[in-house]
Amino acid sequence: FSTACGHGTIALVTWALESGRLARREGDNRVLVDVPSGRLETIATVVGEDVVSVRFRNVPAFVWARGIEVAGFTVDIAYGGAFYAISPGPVRREELGRLIADGRRVKAELNARGGIVHPLEPELRDVYGVIWTDGDSNVTVFADGEVDRSPCGSGTSARLALLDSTGALARGQVLRHRGIIGTAFGGRVVGEVEVAGRPAVITEIEGSAHMTGQHQFVLEQGDPLGTGFLLR
Repeated sequence: FSTACGHGTIALVTWALESGRLARREGDNRVLVDVPSGRLETIATVVGEDVVSVRFRNVPAFVWARGIEVAGFTVDIAYGGAFYAISPGPVRREELGRLIADGRRVKAELNARGGIVHPLEPELRDVYGVIWTDGDSNVTVFADGEVDRSPCGSGTSARLALLDSTGALARGQVLRHRGIIGTAFGGRVVGEVEVAGRPAVITEIEGSAHMTGQHQFVLEQGDPLGTGFLLR
């Protein structure tokens, strides 16, 4: 599993409020969410019965390394709840197959080298995804060659840390970060901290989510496979 998921956080808060699991009111609603990388403060904006947007303040994001040569590419590594290798690339649908293959190779080689470990939380380690960037667009190749349909919330935080460290994005200025299918998150740096003496930033990511369906699982008495099975 991922140690952080921005669009998953946005979806979870939207579901919790729209389904009535949590009480909601018109305007801003504060919800705290615990994820493997830490605790996130979220603000959901409600209009009528709908959550129209959710923004969250992420765990501290920081640059881990710059200019790493790997698999024929030069990448920067940054943390935004998970570690990402970030490099320019053609963010076009017709290039997707090559971006996936290259992303898998970059990730595998970096993790084979080892040593990418959060300085305070040793269980948060290794590169989770590779982000190819083109201006304000990106393709995030994560897990085992999967592609994020969103701009990637934790990846956006990692990229904000890189942009902030070079002054390419002013503090408070919103990065309209777009994914390969055109969906977008708004991200900005809202503060600075340190992580084990390393400069880090606090980022805020905003997006929206929509329900696509409902499903109910049933455990029927007498079902021999009702609790599942495992083949080894």
